[in-house]
Amino acid sequence: MREATRAVHAGLPVAEQGEPFRPGPVLAGPFHVAGEPESAPYAYGRYANPSWTAFEHALTELEGGPALVFSSGMAAVAAVMFSTLRAGDVVVMADDAYFTARVLAEAELGERGVELRMLPTAGGELERGCLEGEALRDARLLWLETPTNPGLDVCDVRALAEAAHGAGALVAVDNSLATPLGQRPLALGADFSVSSDTKALTGHADLVLGHVAVQNPDALEPLHAWRTRTGGVAGPFETWLAHRSLATLELRLGRQCDSAGRLAALLDARPDVEGVRYPGLPGDPAHEAATLQMSRFGPVVGFALESRARAEAFLAALEVVAEATSFGGLHSSAERRARWAGDAVPEGFVRLSVGCEDVEDLAEDIERALDASASASS
Repeated sequence: MREATRAVHAGLPVAEQGEPFRPGPVLAGPFHVAGEPESAPYAYGRYANPSWTAFEHALTELEGGPALVFSSGMAAVAAVMFSTLRAGDVVVMADDAYFTARVLAEAELGERGVELRMLPTAGGELERGCLEGEALRDARLLWLETPTNPGLDVCDVRALAEAAHGAGALVAVDNSLATPLGQRPLALGADFSVSSDTKALTGHADLVLGHVAVQNPDALEPLHAWRTRTGGVAGPFETWLAHRSLATLELRLGRQCDSAGRLAALLDARPDVEGVRYPGLPGDPAHEAATLQMSRFGPVVGFALESRARAEAFLAALEVVAEATSFGGLHSSAERRARWAGDAVPEGFVRLSVGCEDVEDLAEDIERALDASASASS
């Protein structure tokens, strides 16, 4: 089946007379279990839930490998890191990966005796360090994010996975921005595909969720054990909402990516906008690498205005685009990313998450706000 059909049908049960297309959420703590717990498919709500199972089946179909759902994207990140790494291990990580993932690796893993090596995706330093071998020396895990957030740099997952495996390391890819319909890390050789499903995958800005999909089914058990022991479990209703939202992913992402490409070109043509980043732009530094492994270039555009004051005036003048953090939702949003600590971006850098509104309305809103902010900051 093609992508749109797969997204609509992913995780649906076999049709039965008089039954709904997709059952409602199962809101349960304990389940009836007589005798040995292994005799029942569900025993207790921290171990498993039918709503999780349905969504995990759907994710497995889209990712191309078995999946587990978690309470958030960071719970999914933590599960991979803590179930894989032990004292004395080495993790190699992009220093422009998601800030909280970097903090987790540096602070929490560092205190537990795990060595962290960080190299930037931007400029290809991470790729060179890994492909030449030195960065991966004695490494247990290579952690990638591509495209990066918010810099939108791209690395060659296939080449890096081959190099990491040759060095005896596992590979995890944060695929939150692209989603499995834009990029499939497992097919490119990664061992783990990690996602914050709060963002584009579910896209309605009404839940917090995450998941991990794995290349090797045997890798699922340590993740499941970590989830059960730490309690990083998703709510059944939130999981049901996520599964419902998955059916429109291809529609949402297609429109968002088309609009993002058009708006990136519009911004790139303006003399008062600097450093426009979008992997779909032919002149973007990440374009060549992105075309080799991405089927869609994502809903996020980055650009810089000349100052913090100009960026704040621009955001204040927007009417259709909301000022908010996160990305990938059907409502367009933007923020001055430097207001959060941890990202090496200019004070006037704006991350624009393109939603599902009419692209002409978005273009008019952005151009009007740019013009208004130029006058206000002059």
